[in-house]
Amino acid sequence: MPSPRIGIVGLLQESNTFVADPTTRRHFEADLLLRGAEIPAAMADAPHEVGGFLETVAAVGAEPVPLFLARALPHGTIERGAFDGLVAELLAAVKQAGPLDGILAAPHGATVAEGAPDADGHWLSRLRGLVGAGTPIVATLDPHANLSPAMVDATDAILAYRSNPHLDQRETGRRAARLLLETLAGKARPTQVAAYPPMAINIRSQNTSEPPLRDFYAAAAAIADRPGILAHSIVLGFPYADVAEMGSSALVVADGDEGLAGEVADAIAAEMWDRRESFEPAQLGVDEAIALARRSPERPVVLLDMGDNVGGGSPANGTSLAAAWIRSAGDGILFVCLHDPEAVVRAEAAGPGGICEGALGDPASPVVGRFRVRSLHSGRFEESEARHGGFSRFDQGPTAVLDLVGGGLVAMVTSLRMAPFSLNQLASCGLDPAEFDAIVAKGVIAPMAAYAPVAKGGFLHVDTPGATRADMTQLPYRHRRRPLFPFER
Repeated sequence: MPSPRIGIVGLLQESNTFVADPTTRRHFEADLLLRGAEIPAAMADAPHEVGGFLETVAAVGAEPVPLFLARALPHGTIERGAFDGLVAELLAAVKQAGPLDGILAAPHGATVAEGAPDADGHWLSRLRGLVGAGTPIVATLDPHANLSPAMVDATDAILAYRSNPHLDQRETGRRAARLLLETLAGKARPTQVAAYPPMAINIRSQNTSEPPLRDFYAAAAAIADRPGILAHSIVLGFPYADVAEMGSSALVVADGDEGLAGEVADAIAAEMWDRRESFEPAQLGVDEAIALARRSPERPVVLLDMGDNVGGGSPANGTSLAAAWIRSAGDGILFVCLHDPEAVVRAEAAGPGGICEGALGDPASPVVGRFRVRSLHSGRFEESEARHGGFSRFDQGPTAVLDLVGGGLVAMVTSLRMAPFSLNQLASCGLDPAEFDAIVAKGVIAPMAAYAPVAKGGFLHVDTPGATRADMTQLPYRHRRRPLFPFER
């Protein structure tokens, strides 16, 4: 009997609809846009679900058939032409692959495109229509997804990562591949049901290793610990996509028993709803956070800039914390990384040791001063450990490290946006985190895996302004479902 042929496809992007700049094909080309043999060459050893797909399928003697993989760093809504082109390429690759016994798919779950607000549901439905109902499709999902009925209907099973920061992406790929292989062997009959409580979990509360989410995950696991349940997933939601599906959900896969799957999904959703108030954190303002950081006996303190969360699609140029640090009285040095291509050009013109003057960061509220160019760099670095997002290779473009003349601030300025998912972002530029009294990390939960080893003064989550601000009730939604907690209490 021939070995099963397992197609592998992926199209991932977290789309922030509150960011004006669209995501284009260029953004995918700058990250991952791979076909055929290019996929295992880049992803076989990566801490990503596609790496887990490849490993597990090959380990049992089945044939992995890598077809198409596209990923872009979180940013604005995907342009219609770019999205349509990517979906067409994905479907063409599947069609040209010949007979496939099953498919492993890697959507993100919070992708939004012009003309297709439920972008993941759109391309998964197109995929299902192409391969037919008889070909099982098992998918993985980032828990920062806005799960839709279309995603559920288009797949036999969906498994979300269990950790945030996302450190289990490869293991989630392994779990998905095992379930697909068991389905093909007749050992499992996956049947899935989702439940959608009318609520959204605050981004600040989405750390799976801390209360309140850690306790809820444990409660959900206990509810799902029943014979006949193959998998369950907590879908946290992505509040920065203004779509009808925005919100949290529960997804349960049972072995051929739709009633059981629905019963358990409803029970998990009810538990989520009962705990809804616990997911609403107190917010820490900018000036209060700076004062706390200056008073900390242990340093550095890592200030999590939630309003400029690059992993949520923000511009990476927010200066609110840097400006407040400079305004406040006291000694000490703050580090901040800012996306500012023009500042890089000025630094390159001045050269190492030279002085450049001007504004850094957000043009609407820049930090202005004289800066000494400490060093210039290519902006390329790698990460060998499992870190959030499954990234292992990074490129932030030509980069400069600048010291504010008079002291108090060290700024890394980059030509391309970069999320703070790796300490090698600093090490590759000769920077030691211990040099600083406070470090700005532009994220919420994602940077914590990388920065925990050096955050001697702990982490402070700061509700800074911006397209990813933590208080979602302050964002201008037009399309979200109603009623929805915490908007309608």
